[in-house]
Amino acid sequence: MLKKIFIIISSVLVLLMCSKDKNPFFSDYNTPYGVPPFDKIREDHFLSAFKEGMLQQQENIKVIINVSEEPNFKNVIEALENSGELLDKVVLVFDNLKSAHTSDGIQKIAKEVAPLRSKHQDDIYLNDKLFQRVKAVYEKSDQLNLTTEQKAVLEDYYQDFVRGGANLSDEDQNKLREINKELSTLTLQFSENLLKENNSFELIIENQENLAGLPETVIRAAAETAKEKGYQGKWVFTTDKPSLIPFLTHSAKRNLREEVFKAYINQCNHDDKLDNKEIAAKMVALRVKKANLLGYKTHADFVLEERMAKRPENVYNLLFQLWTPALEKAKVEAEQLQRLIDEEGTNFKLQPWDWWYYTEKLRKAKYDLDEEELKQYFKLENVREGVFMVANRLFGITLEENSDIPVYHPDVKAFEVKEADGTLLGILYVDYFPRASKRAGAWMSNYRVQYKIDGNRVTPIVTNVFNFPRPTKDTPSLLSLDNVEALFHEFGHGLHGLLSDCHYRKLSGTNVAWDFVELPSQIMENWATEPEVLRSYAKHYQTGEPIPDALVDKIQETSKFNQGFKTVELLAASFLDMDWHTVTDTSLQDPIAFEEQSLNKINLIPEIVVRYRTPYFRHIFAGDYSAGYYSYIWAEVLDADAFQAFKETSLFNPKFASAYRENILGKGGTEDPMTLYSRFRGTEPKIKPLLEKRGLNE
Repeated sequence: MLKKIFIIISSVLVLLMCSKDKNPFFSDYNTPYGVPPFDKIREDHFLSAFKEGMLQQQENIKVIINVSEEPNFKNVIEALENSGELLDKVVLVFDNLKSAHTSDGIQKIAKEVAPLRSKHQDDIYLNDKLFQRVKAVYEKSDQLNLTTEQKAVLEDYYQDFVRGGANLSDEDQNKLREINKELSTLTLQFSENLLKENNSFELIIENQENLAGLPETVIRAAAETAKEKGYQGKWVFTTDKPSLIPFLTHSAKRNLREEVFKAYINQCNHDDKLDNKEIAAKMVALRVKKANLLGYKTHADFVLEERMAKRPENVYNLLFQLWTPALEKAKVEAEQLQRLIDEEGTNFKLQPWDWWYYTEKLRKAKYDLDEEELKQYFKLENVREGVFMVANRLFGITLEENSDIPVYHPDVKAFEVKEADGTLLGILYVDYFPRASKRAGAWMSNYRVQYKIDGNRVTPIVTNVFNFPRPTKDTPSLLSLDNVEALFHEFGHGLHGLLSDCHYRKLSGTNVAWDFVELPSQIMENWATEPEVLRSYAKHYQTGEPIPDALVDKIQETSKFNQGFKTVELLAASFLDMDWHTVTDTSLQDPIAFEEQSLNKINLIPEIVVRYRTPYFRHIFAGDYSAGYYSYIWAEVLDADAFQAFKETSLFNPKFASAYRENILGKGGTEDPMTLYSRFRGTEPKIKPLLEKRGLNE
């Protein structure tokens, strides 16, 4: 009895603590520029804010339905666009923290709210009275004298309702609700399993001989990791990319390379409580059922309807155009690496865990380029200033750190982004280093998207998150060339959010067709390695000397080196994604057998493993890239073609920079992406520049 009373009292206390006047989500943020008050937000604020936010949006929907006036753009579409303000606030903070700085408490809340969020969304898009009002506006849109952007947002909302099941029978709507609920839970579980699995692997080295071949910077970083984990006097390597890739690239201990590599490619594939195979199989089957309910043959048909590609066969056509030359180039690369192995007299066949190691040896032998030597010129802070400089020269914008802006972790820094005249454009958070609370990879997201109220621009709050090598007590964070390109890449996404100039949140920034969203990120990578740009930011971390011309020349010479491997690895994942999502069978597949069949079908060589295997393919099972991973290579077609405009004139051509900002970065999803691209470039994109860039036409 006493225990029950204690529980009741505790619950009341929690409710009191989370009352509206105590919960920062329930009022305007009293912070610089209205950023989230991370110093005041507690985990126990989220659940009540989620529930209140859903309740408020439900009330907003009732008002839209019951208004006495005839349906029009303002009282239906704009009212719908402005509903759920509180829910948007909590969702953006919560989802970002769940990825970048999670905890057991956040994971627990995520499990509790996942089905609630799924139901809430279904309650909106399956509300027939609401749909009828949206439909009424849609059907008379030609008579409403709407702007281009208003037509686009109306079309988006109408299609959201149709694709959300508004035209289904009551029975089929109930089936759809159950599918959506289960998918939301499975998605969350897949992600949680992967985070735990990634944090669980440790290669603990006690014998210094097992560090053979590793550069001093890599060894120091492993010692720091060991110290953080409580292993004094030892070295620890993990499956986080800043630890994994340097180890595979430099370790002379082949057996240890194999151990680390296999740990990585077998994540969530151990038939234990963290195994993701059954989750993936269930998700595929549920996606087929959902697509069929909505009148589509496959999940890919459903997804691609809203993408530039439009149909699965168009995606496959693109992939095969690139696959044949890429595979041939990869086979030549494998032969070169095997010859190097044979010359050593070690008498073994090249395996996937050997590829990075012997590629680095070949790079040194062929071009006299040492990745470790390069890193000395890529101090993180210098690279960051380099990308800021590029943005300044292209668009006239400036970025200045503001330490008064609250952040969610001590590693995070906040920057004010301003126009040349000092007008605030937005806030950019940067979060560079790995930790147990952060998922793997790199990404851009928003804490507030850009939109307009009464013609006044509401500034976006954007975040770039990475997993770069941490500084040690002796050296700053030194980046590989891949890391450098990743920083430029995510900053390109950031610019898409920061320079957005749209009226409606639904269309602003990165809210574009998913095979268009990677263009702004991937085009930025081009500037990273241009000699003129390199010389401006690549400076030796100890001496401050600019990168020597000889190294700049070598970077240019090696730009096509190992591109067979890189292209094949990426395309194989794209094929696997498409194969999963063109399935028509609703029975559960064996993921490993399915994966093997998919990769055998394209004749993937055994020396290369697909970039993401099914059990840890987060993009398609815990992200937004299902039937969309091809977007990366499609965007490369766009970015290679687009960058030609600058290469043919000048890197910072003001005419093209202005056209790019206006038509690509500023317009969001307000018009058809091919229309926007053609307006910027003057023509539709061609595939030839990408083939040339990757050396696949040689």
